[in-house]
Amino acid sequence: MKDNKMLFIIFMIGTFTVGMAEYVVTGLLTQIADDMKVSISSAGLLISVYAISVALIGPLMRIITLKVHAHRLLPILVAIFIISNLVGMLAPNFNVLLLSRLMSAAMHAPFFGVCMSVAATVAPPAKKTQAIALVQAGLTIAVMLGVPFGSFLGGFANWRVVFGFMIVLAIITMLGMIKFVPNVSLSAEANISKELTVFKNPHILIVIAIIVFGYSGVFTTYTFMEPMIRDFSPFKIVGLTVCLFMFGLGGVIGNLITGNLPEDKLTKNLYLTFLLLFVTIILFVTVIQNSILALIICFLFGFGTFGTTPLLNSKIILSAKEAPLLASTLAASIFNVANFLGAIIGSILLSIGLPYIQITLISGGIIVLGMLLNLVNQLYEKKHITFNEYS
Repeated sequence: MKDNKMLFIIFMIGTFTVGMAEYVVTGLLTQIADDMKVSISSAGLLISVYAISVALIGPLMRIITLKVHAHRLLPILVAIFIISNLVGMLAPNFNVLLLSRLMSAAMHAPFFGVCMSVAATVAPPAKKTQAIALVQAGLTIAVMLGVPFGSFLGGFANWRVVFGFMIVLAIITMLGMIKFVPNVSLSAEANISKELTVFKNPHILIVIAIIVFGYSGVFTTYTFMEPMIRDFSPFKIVGLTVCLFMFGLGGVIGNLITGNLPEDKLTKNLYLTFLLLFVTIILFVTVIQNSILALIICFLFGFGTFGTTPLLNSKIILSAKEAPLLASTLAASIFNVANFLGAIIGSILLSIGLPYIQITLISGGIIVLGMLLNLVNQLYEKKHITFNEYS
């Protein structure tokens, strides 16, 4: 039990580090653009490239490594992270930095997937959703602390120092995983053909549609959250850091609350988090012009964003009985498809001259589509699903 406690601590440090690497660029977007002498929309490619790499390369890597035991695979994945971020830290130009993001993202989905699978395996049956949420909490803590700290550190020193900080955390993670990750069996047999039948599961496909065509609206706004705060709020660097912290704080609280919900409550609460996202996104540009309201709406935006994540994560992982190894990696990958689509939509809208307020309205419309797809999901579950069959 003591080893399991340390295991979860190491998992949280690891997911914090990888999560920080994914999202910290959002808080450094202006700094990197200035240093590399590229536009904000071009710098946004650092987010899009990462997301599409996670989405496309991640599942492929997981399929290739299905027969590699977790206690061996996880340190290898962290080593890839260390090397790629070292390349990024030393990047002489923007293209090399893009390449480092592509390399780093390749380990993201299998890393999160295996961590969540191991966590669910070692946890008691009644605590599996909490174990998954606990691993995911490392990501939300990264958004709460890592992104604002990285933004502040980048402004105080240099964005390259932020990459160095993440490398140090990754080394600690790798050493901890070598010591504490148990040699557990995640399934009786790694059967690739059987794993791939997950794509024939209508329930999984509906949840994937919710993420891709609904949750992607979050990233249309979130990708450009930092420049929006700079342009419309009364804040400078410290105020921006506090706004990013409030977003992350809301994310941590949202994750912890929805991560403790039983499986039969996930779908109904998904309506609530989507509704919260819709309201905060369409009001974002207007509300952040007031300093107090800006902090509140950043908190609510974070709560909705990362309060939704464990609901959808759990629905995929717990319902994909036919793919116990691939399902969690699939979940991470699908979220990054949404990230990519949302960021690309935002970049295109920005490049054709649409103001941020219109971009957020379109973003909110995508969230509404997610709510409609959740209605389809609810009707399917009512007809076909008995939730305790996944326990």
